[in-house]
Amino acid sequence: MSTNVSTRAGRAAVSLSALAAGDAFGARLLEPDGAQAVRGRVLPPGPWEWTDDTEMACSVYAVLYRCGRVDQDALVAGFAAHYDALRGYHRATDHLLRSVRAGGDWRALAPAQFGGAGSWGSGAAMRVAPLGAWFADDVAEAARQAALSARVTHTHPDGVAGAVAVAVAAAVAARGDPLGSHEFLDEVLDHVPSGTVREGVADARALLISADPCAVAAELGCGELIGARDTVPFALWTAAKHHDDFPGALWAAAAAGVRAGGDLDTTCAIVGGVVGTRLPGGRLPEEWRRRTEPLPEWVPV
Repeated sequence: MSTNVSTRAGRAAVSLSALAAGDAFGARLLEPDGAQAVRGRVLPPGPWEWTDDTEMACSVYAVLYRCGRVDQDALVAGFAAHYDALRGYHRATDHLLRSVRAGGDWRALAPAQFGGAGSWGSGAAMRVAPLGAWFADDVAEAARQAALSARVTHTHPDGVAGAVAVAVAAAVAARGDPLGSHEFLDEVLDHVPSGTVREGVADARALLISADPCAVAAELGCGELIGARDTVPFALWTAAKHHDDFPGALWAAAAAGVRAGGDLDTTCAIVGGVVGTRLPGGRLPEEWRRRTEPLPEWVPV
């Protein structure tokens, strides 16, 4: 493996581990004692099991590791091969992957979803942060590759834009430069196509004056509709406010998610995958690492 590829893989692996921790943390907080844990800001006991967010992110990472870019056919094959119905897949993705396993062509299946509109959900965004970290040395390429990764399951413009926004955020964060919250979202906005997701990220930028994640979530949404438009803007607001504070970012996302409901594991997966790119030494805090389910053995990390 060349030095450049090794560096890219290392960055992406850190993001993947942090995404898994965020995903598993968020999923654990959906259990009955989750609200109490958030109120006391005390990590709930483990083990924390991750969801489809992490399972699909592992396939994204594995394709990059093998190919150095998004090979769409290989990516879908990975999604289908490692699909586990017990991980909480959305109905549409569940149907698509089952159909691929039965010999269906994703090129016909993905755009046919939702009456031909394609999926505008947050599924492409929840899995893409490691890709952004991989392409941190070329943010425009991160945006292009994110769009390719999205379209194998999410062809609606919102679904694609959500993936682009998260990948660019992870790429910018992973560069390791000093970050101002406004400048961070400005660079994301430079690459996100026009539409409701971009408008939401612009609203998130305007709300950086607020320190209250619950109030911001009430304005932006935090996954109640399981859509990119109501998940990605709040997740990126949280990452912008707490880009150098991994636990603080996830507690902020958790506070809003527990109060407002919504797709808490996905919000925390996005936040974890982006903010995790800046973990000191690339290491998760020990108490988070111990509680999080290990990544599957087939992932080449």
